[in-house]
Amino acid sequence: MPKILSPAAVEAYHRDGYYAPVRVMSETETAKYRRGLESHEARTGAPLQSNWRHKTHLLFTWADELVHHPTILDAIEDVIGPDILCWTTTFFIKEARSPGFVSWHQDSTYWGLDPADVVTAWVSYTHSNPISGCMKVMPGTHVGDQIPHVDTYHKDNLLSRGQEVAVEVDPAKAVDLILEPGEISLHHIKLVHGSEPNTSGDRRIGMAIRYIPPHVRQTKVRDSAMLVRGVDRYGHFEPEPRPKADVDEAALAAHKTSVERQIGALYQGTDKKAFRA
Repeated sequence: MPKILSPAAVEAYHRDGYYAPVRVMSETETAKYRRGLESHEARTGAPLQSNWRHKTHLLFTWADELVHHPTILDAIEDVIGPDILCWTTTFFIKEARSPGFVSWHQDSTYWGLDPADVVTAWVSYTHSNPISGCMKVMPGTHVGDQIPHVDTYHKDNLLSRGQEVAVEVDPAKAVDLILEPGEISLHHIKLVHGSEPNTSGDRRIGMAIRYIPPHVRQTKVRDSAMLVRGVDRYGHFEPEPRPKADVDEAALAAHKTSVERQIGALYQGTDKKAFRA
């Protein structure tokens, strides 16, 4: 029996490629994680950006705590089973009244993961709705072959390569994934999705946690991941350490090594050496 999702919810995820919303914590608990992020930003005097937006759970104890959150893992287990690796985390932060957007795309385009048994838990730190630029999805597009993409490197696109599907998308068929703080959405690696700019007066903060079962392989590079539940009987990924303190020397070293591996996969065939700011 599922741990947190109903059988109908599990069926909907596999049929449609997504499921939302799922309440995983209270707004009060969620505020703790936002404080962790924004306390770091206050200390550095700048928003979280560039390489630190990725694999953030290797740098900060509060982000590591979130990828191990038992209710999130229960939802993930309902979809992919009891053995779970966290492959990466990515922050998608849209400042208030900012032009940042996410083009229509599939996550699977450059990741190099096979098979496509990959699920994202998109954790909403703030209100995510059409005004703030919530995620929009195209139901059922996770079924079938990989769709061709083109790289735009658009300055306001939050994706690494500004990638977008090279086919016409009918926005009338899109579904808004409206989330409150402390809720998550789940979506499949091949689901076509995107989002529009944030026109609200608050930041729209989302942390995408990418989970995989251990049988998934990285086909491009020797990659790394963190075991967060169950056991890894395959050893396809180098194990990643949990941070013992925020951005200490060990955390910085582990993050650097892991991000370099991921950049090698995501930007293979280009001259890029870092994620876009």
